[in-house]
Amino acid sequence: MQSTLRSDVTFRGVGLHSGAPVSMTVRPAPADHGIRFHRTDIETKAAEIAARWDAVVPSRLCTLLANAEGVTVSTVEHIMAALAGSGIHNALIEIDGPEVPILDGSAVPFVTRFLETGLVEQDAPVRAIRILAPVELREGEAVARLDPADMLEIDFRIDFDDAAIGQQEKHLSLANGAFVRELCDSRTFCRRADVEAMRANGLALGGTLENAVVIEGDRVLSPGGFRHADEPVRHKMLDALGDLALAGGPILGRYTGIRAGHAMTNRLLRKLFATPRAWTWVDCSQRTGCKLPGVGVSRADLPARA
Repeated sequence: MQSTLRSDVTFRGVGLHSGAPVSMTVRPAPADHGIRFHRTDIETKAAEIAARWDAVVPSRLCTLLANAEGVTVSTVEHIMAALAGSGIHNALIEIDGPEVPILDGSAVPFVTRFLETGLVEQDAPVRAIRILAPVELREGEAVARLDPADMLEIDFRIDFDDAAIGQQEKHLSLANGAFVRELCDSRTFCRRADVEAMRANGLALGGTLENAVVIEGDRVLSPGGFRHADEPVRHKMLDALGDLALAGGPILGRYTGIRAGHAMTNRLLRKLFATPRAWTWVDCSQRTGCKLPGVGVSRADLPARA
């Protein structure tokens, strides 16, 4: 069955790139509503933006949504991953600015509040997207691919010159709360030189050592170091879940990412939906529904540091 939040949940923080303060409230929504953003600082009918793959516009550093009137909301990947990983299918997200708050750079602040608030089942089946045939993109050494599978699986590989990261890979089935246990507390990461370059260009103004893992060569500059030895690849998987959640329903398939990022995952979704033989909508049976991310998850599944 579909689910929504039991009551409103509000988050306050700053935008990673703008550094501007922002308030965001995630509200319950009726069955089949899906996920939508509403810009409360815009007093027109153009204030609503659907959280869908076809609303994504090119952005180098994050996932950016825009509606037909040009109203945008950016850095949506962490809140989308938190909603999908917590099993929330319907929500209205009211936000008073153009960027989702970065909080600690992971999805765990969102997930913690969602699980504290609780969910309500709705009298409607979950419609999922079943992958029927492989769909793949290759761009240089980067690969993004979807293959048939009984549940959502993510297989990710990264390769960085920085010794603090190096080569990392991880495979995970996202069934039964695995996202909450394994991925939700993994933070965005960046090189110190990249941060300095972005700030020189008026970006990453809200970035600190507390809301991103900053590395320099073989050193982790953020206090406490990595939360997991392979935190970077885990965060890439978190991002992938958030970007795949823009498909409009849970995906039943295996996603493989090799050096892939936000833009490439969106291009993969566009290729998928342009290939009718490669996918189909299905109403989830009880057996299939039990394998979806977030089903059966509780506060006990949260990482100890949450």
